[in-house]
Amino acid sequence: MSRFTKWVACWGNATSITDRTTSSYAKDITLRYPVRMCFDADKIRIRFSNLTGTEPVTLRAALSRNIGEDRIDPTSSEALLLGGSEAVTIPAGEEVVTDPLSMDIRRGEMLTVSIYLESYTQMNAGVLITGPLSRGQYAYGNFLTEEVLPLDKTRKTNWFYFLNTIDVFTEEKNKALVCYGDSITAQAWPDLLMQRCFDEGFTDTAVIRRAVSGTRILRQYDCITYAAYGLKGSTRFPIEMNTEGVSSVIVQHGINDIIHPVGTDVNPFRPWGDMPSADDLIEGVRDIYVSYARSKGIKIYSGTLLPIKGWRTYADFREKIRNEFNSYLRSSSDFDGCVDFDKAVRDPDDPSRFRDGYDSGDHLHPSMSCYVKMADTVSKEILL
Repeated sequence: MSRFTKWVACWGNATSITDRTTSSYAKDITLRYPVRMCFDADKIRIRFSNLTGTEPVTLRAALSRNIGEDRIDPTSSEALLLGGSEAVTIPAGEEVVTDPLSMDIRRGEMLTVSIYLESYTQMNAGVLITGPLSRGQYAYGNFLTEEVLPLDKTRKTNWFYFLNTIDVFTEEKNKALVCYGDSITAQAWPDLLMQRCFDEGFTDTAVIRRAVSGTRILRQYDCITYAAYGLKGSTRFPIEMNTEGVSSVIVQHGINDIIHPVGTDVNPFRPWGDMPSADDLIEGVRDIYVSYARSKGIKIYSGTLLPIKGWRTYADFREKIRNEFNSYLRSSSDFDGCVDFDKAVRDPDDPSRFRDGYDSGDHLHPSMSCYVKMADTVSKEILL
């Protein structure tokens, strides 16, 4: 009898509207994304997303074992099918899950998802992420099952198009922890948290990143200038939490609600009317995140907002809102616990700013050493 009993997400990202530039279509292009497996398993399936697309997308995809840096074993390549067809069509605004593929998978091995777009394809569904486990490549031409992409036709990318979630059929004990947030979570700390799970032997937990830069809890932008800043929390959260095997979520979200409004005289898309109070943010968290997590039996952990002193829209009134909101995140019984990122990374002599070495330079986003600290701040109890 197989020890594998259920589907669990072992890798995942959000899907959002990609940056609206003058070039929004691609043709005859191969995308390639290597992914490290975190569980033993005997089947795998892929969720492709066109959630924010306005046109159908048709692609062909293959799954391969890696044999080195940016190299796959062509003899291991298996087509990813949808309803038995190699042509996977994702309707506008929808997501699809490929047919299960039988495959002997071992924790720690690298697999690569390769995607080929033959015809003109709207590239409007994807997410920009960074971190040591998050990298991709694209090449002009069809190299779906080639061992290596041709150097002269290939570039690296941190845009992940259409590839949303990888599920594996694995052991009953395994589970997924979702890291939900904005650009701070779209950067390195979830990858470093997954690396920590490998290093410290938390073998039962996958870290699934659901993060979109610029997103807010209460509002979203409906203009092409800021379309890539994504959907508001009430729309995003139920979609992002549609994650197989999820048992808990860390929510680190809300700083963009505080720092974005500047008045229409400065920016026509950022009116003062968008400025929330701390109570508005608290109500939003309760109504959107806490209530949904509780309804699904998912543990929810708050993540405090990081220091922002020196950021270009910093002001005392914004700092007051951040501190009041953080006080709620630290103390409220709404949550199963708090990951106090703010306390871990702030300057002890001036808590409104990052401690030395933890500021990336823009006074909003952390440095790499700060992301390491954030990953280390997540308690072992959450990872068990």
